[in-house]
Amino acid sequence: MCNHAKRPSRRALLTSLPAAALMVGLVPRIGRADAPPVDLPAPGPRDACPVCGMFPAKYPDWVATILWNDGEAVHFDGAKDFFKYLADLEKYAPGRTRDQIVGMGVTEYYGLARIDAQLALFVIGSDVYGPMGHELVPLATEPDAVDYKRDHAGKRLMRFDEVTADTLAALDKGQFE
Repeated sequence: MCNHAKRPSRRALLTSLPAAALMVGLVPRIGRADAPPVDLPAPGPRDACPVCGMFPAKYPDWVATILWNDGEAVHFDGAKDFFKYLADLEKYAPGRTRDQIVGMGVTEYYGLARIDAQLALFVIGSDVYGPMGHELVPLATEPDAVDYKRDHAGKRLMRFDEVTADTLAALDKGQFE
C-alpha cells in the first residue's frame, strides 16, 4: 500500500508565504493593484454553474461571479465558464442584458481574492489547470501576469475585452494561439 503525503493546497501555501518571507528577510512586492478587489457574494454549497453544472463552492480558488441589478448572483467554477455565459446571455440568461450587470469578479491566482473581472489580466495555455481543464487564469497586475506567464509556461496574455467566443472554443480544444 502506497502512503503518499497530501500536498498542501495553493491557498495554504500562499497564506504561509508572507511569514516565510519575513523569516528570511524578504519583503513582498507591493504594487498598485490594477484590478481592485470587489465585494461580491460567495457561492453557497447548492449554487451550480449555469454553464457546466459544477458547484463553484467546491472550487473557491477559481470562483467567478456576476451580480445582477436585482441582487441575483450567478457563480461559475472558473473564468472560462464566466466568459462563455457572457458571450451567450440569450442562452444562459434569457431576458437579461449586459447593462443589468452591476458587478463581475474573478478569483485572482496569487492573492485568491475576487477582483474586478474587467480590469483583470488573463493568461491562457499555462501548465495550471482549473476545474474544467484549460483555463483563463486571472491576475490582478501586469507584473504578476508577466511573471505567471513566464513561470507557468503561459502562451498568451489577454485583457477582458480580448476574450472572444472563438478564444473560448479554442481553449476547450487546447489551442492557445
